[in-house]
Amino acid sequence: MQSGGRAFRGSAYRLHCCATALRAALQSLTQKAPTRKQKGEKRKRMKSGWKIQQLSDIVELNPKETLKKGVITKKISMDKLQPFCRDIYEYELAKFTGGTKFRNGDTIMARITPCLENGKTAKINILDNGEIGFGSTEYIAFRAKEGISDPDFIYYLVTSSLIREPAIKSMVGSSGRQRVQSDVIEKIKINLPPLPVQKKIAGVLKSLDDKIELNNKINNNLAA
Repeated sequence: MQSGGRAFRGSAYRLHCCATALRAALQSLTQKAPTRKQKGEKRKRMKSGWKIQQLSDIVELNPKETLKKGVITKKISMDKLQPFCRDIYEYELAKFTGGTKFRNGDTIMARITPCLENGKTAKINILDNGEIGFGSTEYIAFRAKEGISDPDFIYYLVTSSLIREPAIKSMVGSSGRQRVQSDVIEKIKINLPPLPVQKKIAGVLKSLDDKIELNNKINNNLAA
């Protein structure tokens, strides 16, 4: 019971820290465009290289990959994703018959209710170099564009309310089977910082996530 309590506290601590860090680091991204009274701030931001762009300009959504049917590779089904957790701990080897394809560094987000609301979003980290994996057709895959966006930054952006809230609001379909409209996601406006700033923001968040992950592993070992 005691070790189980430590594991529970570790999970709660993880969620609290991630939520707090995301709100702080991504606050500038969720702010609305400056008013006339904020022209000075707007000019300063423009000078620093921040740009308003559509999400489709900074990421590839569901990037095209070639994977022959029948090939055995790593499959990440929806039940393998932990709520509001960056890392993936389980996968299975399965024959490819269809589904969303991805590579290491891509972010996958559930596009169906209630999985999206429950935080089913993760950053792919279990594939070998050059390996292509696949998963549920109910994923949307996000891939950073080289020289424009940073993969870690994109993961934290996708988990923020800036993407989640419009995605949830865009859902259509019958009750219990509603899905995100990809065209709505593509058109979301992002106040994007320059690549070096993206890397700094993502570096802070990643460092925190790495430390929390280490703490979580320790808790799991104690509970075993």
